[in-house]
Amino acid sequence: MAEDIALTGDHEAPPARTADTPRARFDWWGEIKGLFWLLLAVLGFHSFIAKPFYIPSESMLPGLLVGDRLVVSKFAYGWSFVSPTIPDPIAIVRGTLLHQPVDSWSVPVPFIHGRLWGSLPERGDVVIVTPPGQSSDYIKRVIGLPGDTLAVRGGVVILNGTAVSRGPLHYRDLPVDANATCDPAQYPGALRTREDGSAVCHLPIVTETLPNGRRYDTVDLESDSAGDDYGPVKVPADHLFLMGDNRDRSADSRFALGGFERGLGGPVPYENIGGRAEFITFSVDGNATLNPLTWPGSLRGGRAGSSLHPTRVQ
Repeated sequence: MAEDIALTGDHEAPPARTADTPRARFDWWGEIKGLFWLLLAVLGFHSFIAKPFYIPSESMLPGLLVGDRLVVSKFAYGWSFVSPTIPDPIAIVRGTLLHQPVDSWSVPVPFIHGRLWGSLPERGDVVIVTPPGQSSDYIKRVIGLPGDTLAVRGGVVILNGTAVSRGPLHYRDLPVDANATCDPAQYPGALRTREDGSAVCHLPIVTETLPNGRRYDTVDLESDSAGDDYGPVKVPADHLFLMGDNRDRSADSRFALGGFERGLGGPVPYENIGGRAEFITFSVDGNATLNPLTWPGSLRGGRAGSSLHPTRVQ
């Protein structure tokens, strides 16, 4: 009965498609607009909220390893001329297609004095900084604030005439992999082999405690280095003195800007601070290839989610 009703009803069958029936055209303009707004949203998030950061050097050992991926908050100290992320198509092509070295994939913005809703970092913060006149980003720790007098004597930081508190020398073994090779030229005698056959980098560690009680570990190599004696200098208004935790292998405020030393050229304007490092998202050991099956095995265990805020002594 149901079939009879369906057959005898007033419903009309849809018209048959003929060769002359126009097909729906792909909306290229709509797709382009969608991609534009998506790109704008991503760049806006990178510029004003947070962005990922990759650790390319050993200047912040032992806390940060080559291959660590971080989240950097862009709003922690307000926004300045280094905050916007503007892609540089030429740099992207050179880096991705031509495999040429590039300092940055972003277009630099001319210097603009001041910060929007700006605030100074706290001593001990780990920050991203763009050196004056440069386009590449560095990651360093805030040691000196405006008005401070800072010097280094025999590797000991002297802050406003008082040596920064240092704990006893101890050692830490860091795993050796493709991203952390423990180069004998950089760390003489540090490469060790455990009983199980695994290689480690046996590094001398000194724990520093700043006047505000914030504590963190530094690498203190026993050999003298160019940065072991510096200053004194007075940090100007609206400037910061930055240092790497790997004190003898860090190009920071103790060294000349650019050139061979590739340092920060002394205290840096606080407008050049791009944000605060918050936590590690994941870390890779450098053994991955283009084969996706190798990616999970290249992840370092135990690093994801690690906070980059130093502990505070009560």
